[in-house]
Amino acid sequence: MTTDPGSDPRAVLTAIGQAWTAAATPWKADALAAVYADDALFFGGRPGHSIGGAAIRDYFASYEGVIESGRLELVDQQVRELAPGCLLAQGYGDFTFVLAGHRQTRSLLRTTLVLSWQQGRWQIRQHHFSASPSAPPLGDS
Repeated sequence: MTTDPGSDPRAVLTAIGQAWTAAATPWKADALAAVYADDALFFGGRPGHSIGGAAIRDYFASYEGVIESGRLELVDQQVRELAPGCLLAQGYGDFTFVLAGHRQTRSLLRTTLVLSWQQGRWQIRQHHFSASPSAPPLGDS
């Protein structure tokens, strides 16, 4: 993913999704963490907030033995260039996982990604994935 910051934002987003899937097939915490910037902020599917490369690697490692492989397709994405070398993408992530025992699962999650051009490549700098709420979170449900 070594295209320069002037490249097509949609192509950059597609390449990030492909890099994530390549790192997750088979599941490799180190390879997944390498898709992220060293100072990335990360809200994933487990409780807590992972800040920085080591914490993000540990997050992915927490699924070793649970997830055998994963595939991410970024769909219905809106992409905005915030500044040269900085993109914001928001939409949905269609995740397919093969879990231990070869059980397959699928989830469609809301996604927000900030991508940045750092160290000669595009990286995820901020990651927030969450389930779509079934009702507005007004507090009295």
